[in-house]
Amino acid sequence: MDNEKETPGRPSGTIEDETLIRALGRRYLTYALSTIMHRALPDVRDGLKPVHRRLLFAMQLLKMPPNGPFKKSARVVGDVVGKYHPHGEQSVYDALVRMAQDFSARYPLIDGQGNFGNIDGDNPAAMRYTECRLTPTSAAILSGLDDDAVDFSPNYDGQETEPDVLPSAFPNLLANGANGIAVGMATSIPPHNAGELCDALLHLLKHPNASVEKLVEFVPAPDFPTGAILVEPASSILDAYRTGRGGFRLRSKWHREDLGRGRYQIVVTEIPFQVQKMKLVERIAALITEKKLPILTDVNDESAEDLRLVLEPRSGNIDPAVLMEALFRQTDLEVRIPLNLNVLDARRTPRVMPLGEALQAFIDHRREVLLRRSRHRIGKIDTRAETLDGYIIAYLNLDRVIEIIREEDEPKPVMVAEFGLTDNQAEAILNMRLRSLRKLEEMELRKERAALADERDTLAALLENEAEQSKMLATEIRETKKTFGQNAPGGARRTEIAEAPKVEAPSLEAMIDKEPITVICSENGWIRAMKGHVALDSEIKYKDGDGPRFIFHAQTTDRLLLMATNGRFYTLGADKLPGGRSMGEPVRLLIDLPNDETMVALFAHKPGAKGIVATAAGRGFMLAEDDAIAQTRSGKQVLVTDPLAPAAIYARSAEDHDSVAVIGQNRKMLVFPMAELPEMSRGKGVLLQRYKDGGLSDLRTLKWDEGLQWSMSNGNTRSVPTEELAQWRGKRAGAGLMAPRGFPKDNRFE
Repeated sequence: MDNEKETPGRPSGTIEDETLIRALGRRYLTYALSTIMHRALPDVRDGLKPVHRRLLFAMQLLKMPPNGPFKKSARVVGDVVGKYHPHGEQSVYDALVRMAQDFSARYPLIDGQGNFGNIDGDNPAAMRYTECRLTPTSAAILSGLDDDAVDFSPNYDGQETEPDVLPSAFPNLLANGANGIAVGMATSIPPHNAGELCDALLHLLKHPNASVEKLVEFVPAPDFPTGAILVEPASSILDAYRTGRGGFRLRSKWHREDLGRGRYQIVVTEIPFQVQKMKLVERIAALITEKKLPILTDVNDESAEDLRLVLEPRSGNIDPAVLMEALFRQTDLEVRIPLNLNVLDARRTPRVMPLGEALQAFIDHRREVLLRRSRHRIGKIDTRAETLDGYIIAYLNLDRVIEIIREEDEPKPVMVAEFGLTDNQAEAILNMRLRSLRKLEEMELRKERAALADERDTLAALLENEAEQSKMLATEIRETKKTFGQNAPGGARRTEIAEAPKVEAPSLEAMIDKEPITVICSENGWIRAMKGHVALDSEIKYKDGDGPRFIFHAQTTDRLLLMATNGRFYTLGADKLPGGRSMGEPVRLLIDLPNDETMVALFAHKPGAKGIVATAAGRGFMLAEDDAIAQTRSGKQVLVTDPLAPAAIYARSAEDHDSVAVIGQNRKMLVFPMAELPEMSRGKGVLLQRYKDGGLSDLRTLKWDEGLQWSMSNGNTRSVPTEELAQWRGKRAGAGLMAPRGFPKDNRFE
């Protein structure tokens, strides 16, 4: 334990007091650093996290080259877990699978055989069934590992060693990208085209201070394995690469197929990166079922080896660009891929790097690898040259060497003393096979010795000359471009770069066929919509014990507003109402109306219309209907109520109305100017009429010059002219006078 470590002046095993917050903080910091450095963030030099690096290293030790036989994935996972990565087998296998999926990695690092999952989102087969081997890409990343190109460290149990980083002749960080979430930080690097990266690296070698604007000419945008179309503005792309943070809009690739007779279908051939095709199809189908995309009738997955999603529009008159714009907004046919170039630098410090710095870090790493391999080769040359010098001496004194070997019990010291050989030279001569004696021709030995000397001089000069190093790096990068660049198989850019078409996504109303309907809602709250404008006084059937409550004409494009006694307004789509052939459905299935609340009003919303909301206590205000539209099933609170004064009335006002008539349960009526009523979007309202007993019974708006009219029980209309109505005119919040003779006994204006 940390607090049992021996400290100066304190014997081992003693217990030290420590505050809990300090102990937790220190341990959490250790965990955070471990997550950041050993799990979540890739190294800027080889673009790999430890688990990926260990997988490739273990596969090389198992001798699984690109042209070799496949071996079971379970064998690879077992070696990695047992020797280098003491974590769960499934997590290691998941990493192996992603490295083999050509729809997840732009340049797969593992060649898989068997079921490694698919773009639909299906799981891969178990590791005991699948097989794998390295790819040419991973071979390039591992190239030079045996030439002392990188440092090695002990593994977790100290019995093996593993590389701290791979030599990586391939720009893997940006070519394949990376994703990870650490403690307090994350990384998200989209894949890029290797050929374009090589062009940028070559330019950066010649011009170390190249600007981001110039580098973006070579690396214009990410290049995703699933293709699609990138529609991010050039200015945003430049800002993202300049700062190392940003994002890219990626949308599906599609085209129109004519079916004749004015009909067509849309075929999607490429979908965005990391979007599962099956979930995408399910999402589109759900939008069709929920009538949120009424201009689309069906979606079919006709994919075989190539992706093919077929979308069928409702009508051939619909602009396909408009249809796709609606789909882009509501589905993952368009996604935003984030860029957060957060990596571990050469000092293992996490940092967000701009594009130029990430490319320069790769060049610096390759330069270090070149220098280390050159020094390693010089050491090999010196060893071989020493051996050749010994062979030449042996050739010139062959008879004496044979005599010493035959007659002396310890020939090695004698040879060293007589010919001035080194210990290594003497050992090489003694270990030489007899059949090699015929090959010991002096000219051949001296020729090889001279060639090695020339090579050593070249390498020594390389170590001292930075310009020569850059030339060698440029040669290596050109070779990488030749192998993986645009002209290599699978190296061409897959993601198209284009500007987003300037097409407005249609509103929901625009996507609905406008048809007349008759909305019917019963006393018990069963709602339905009959096709066409049925006569409002026609006979309509209801459930036993139920009866009429609301009936009015509307259009399928209308939004209906329902006001409840809790003062909330709920919004219903007229096109989503159940058909009129049945008795309908309870309105509570369409909105979240509490069971202890009832309906007050139901009507078709008219943009720009206004009305008066009021409670049973006679308080209210003017409301713009646009402010009552709710975006969720739970509705929108408009009128603040209390249990003793629930919402009771909504009365729509005509544009030319200028007065309000209210009548209380005490049959007293008051008419006051509408200007005295404030317009609000939410609140308790102001007092409309003062009551000694009872509350508000009804209200309506009117035009003062036309007087007041109401319907009689016999179907006739009763009017009170302006001159007579003047006696009921007063200030808002007055008590009013008894209603005119002949006013309905139910105290209602309608």
